[in-house]
Amino acid sequence: MPNIKSAKKRVLIAQVRNARNKANRSAMKTAIKKFEAAAAEGNRTEAEGAYKAAVKMVDQSVKKGVLHKNNAAHKKSAMTLKLNSIGK
Repeated sequence: MPNIKSAKKRVLIAQVRNARNKANRSAMKTAIKKFEAAAAEGNRTEAEGAYKAAVKMVDQSVKKGVLHKNNAAHKKSAMTLKLNSIGK
């Protein structure tokens, strides 16, 4: 444990940010998994709803700094291609 006041504060801030990142990442992963499950099932209406939720979570992750914007674009592109292939 640090002795200097500013170092103690940095430890506390790091803990808060770590918890925020974990929560956001797990919520994003859950949303993506729900979309993947609906897409694998072939249910287009369910997949569209899950797609909207997953894209929203990915965008929020970028905003909070959990994901890089190019990584998010790659994820969204892959999900869009998968969504468009359903029902054809």
